[in-house]
Amino acid sequence: MFIRELRHKNGRIYIQVVDKSSGRYKVLKSFGSSLTSEGVLELKKLASIWINEHQCVREIDFTHEIEQIEQMLSGITQLKLAGIELVLGRIFDEIGFNKINDELFRSLVLYRLVYPKSKLKTTEYLYRYEQKEWSEDAIYRYMDKLHSTQKELVQQISYAHSLKVLGGQINVVFYDVTTLYFEIDQEDELRKTGFSKEGKHQNPQIILGLLVSKNGYPLAYDIYQGNKFEGHTLLPIINSFKSKYKIEKLTIIADSGLLSQSNIEALQTKNYEFILGARIKNQKHIFQQKILDLHLKNRESQLTSTDGLNLIVSFSDDRAKKDKHNREKGLRKLEKQVRTGKLTKSSINNRGYNKYLKLEGELNVKIDLEKFNQDAQWDGLKGYITNSSLTKGEILENYHHLWKIEKAFRIAKTDLKIRPIYHRLQRRIEAHICLTFAAYKVYKELERQLKEKQVPYSATKVIEIAQSIFEIEIKTTKSKEIVRKILLVNQEQKDLNKFLKFGC
Repeated sequence: MFIRELRHKNGRIYIQVVDKSSGRYKVLKSFGSSLTSEGVLELKKLASIWINEHQCVREIDFTHEIEQIEQMLSGITQLKLAGIELVLGRIFDEIGFNKINDELFRSLVLYRLVYPKSKLKTTEYLYRYEQKEWSEDAIYRYMDKLHSTQKELVQQISYAHSLKVLGGQINVVFYDVTTLYFEIDQEDELRKTGFSKEGKHQNPQIILGLLVSKNGYPLAYDIYQGNKFEGHTLLPIINSFKSKYKIEKLTIIADSGLLSQSNIEALQTKNYEFILGARIKNQKHIFQQKILDLHLKNRESQLTSTDGLNLIVSFSDDRAKKDKHNREKGLRKLEKQVRTGKLTKSSINNRGYNKYLKLEGELNVKIDLEKFNQDAQWDGLKGYITNSSLTKGEILENYHHLWKIEKAFRIAKTDLKIRPIYHRLQRRIEAHICLTFAAYKVYKELERQLKEKQVPYSATKVIEIAQSIFEIEIKTTKSKEIVRKILLVNQEQKDLNKFLKFGC
């Protein structure tokens, strides 16, 4: 756009704003005429103001609309996914993972959140949407490098960031384990058959131990042989964590699966405070009756003692409903198995709802309904054993945060699809878990920021929206300049930009 002067034969000077397109001049706006230089100057000022107001809004020349569109489309040199870097890449950097200056680490972590598939599928996805070309062999070589030189640094970066967002203090940690099975027949040094939390007792597995903070931020992890008793994983990871980060006082919170006399003694020897889920149904008969005689009502709790430690027993109506539902569900499953003849003498044990089985004669497996009905009196009751100096209310409140580690495992198994694990070598299995750990850290930080900024979308929804944000690259016809533009084409994308301000 420019200002044009037209001098008429009558001496008047006409002022116009003109645009040149496709070799033709088009008058966009006329501002009148004047016989005096002062009048002409005034009209030019008006024309300049108009140009400033309309410099990004030009009327379309419909005569050449198709030609213009075709010219623009022919200039497109690239269309690539941009939302992942704009949203997740920024968080990746803010955590500090960019200190690991390796493009493959960045891509494998971010796309574990977006497209959690095999490494081969990941390479195909990266090429298709980001034009990044990596061979499967290159990824395997990098995983070996990650295992040998970067694995510890990943955890250190995660811890340092968690410490920062938690105000510089971490003295309460939550620990739990899960099992990850492999669809293979043969065991090896790491993958062993054992008690599977996923019900895959015949499949070789590994045990994953995870340590998180009060807000669910991942702090540390380790993997163990699949046949290792989960209680034996607690002290090694806790001791290593405390020593590595020079933490003076640490309170450990864990579920009853980690409860054992040896663990309690070891925790006390190391001067740890602890809050552990108690197996109140496994207490001596006289103590069991003492618990039942409390007759607790909804949200009531009682502090008592056992073996020199504090025992808190609480009751919840919601927990009672859940316990009843699970018992009845377990019973129906057993009944079905009994009818189909799938249960044998070897099925009778104290694992899960198999405790309701009994043997009649030499081979006949039956359900012990009397034992099933007796168990109903424990519905809604929960015990906590502790040496903590916290109040009863504080102990209960802290223990109830344990669900966040259960959420971490759930996200790892569903959203991040930590399994199936398509690796045989131990170092690559460990590298895969390390990538998943880093991806979960990015997920948690995204979740934290969304809550802090009051964004009305979940982390999962934001990742979904990010996958629809593309960047277009166009080479101009005349100047041959490269123009890049982030495309925000729907309201969700625009809303996300408004909240997260990723510069579009």
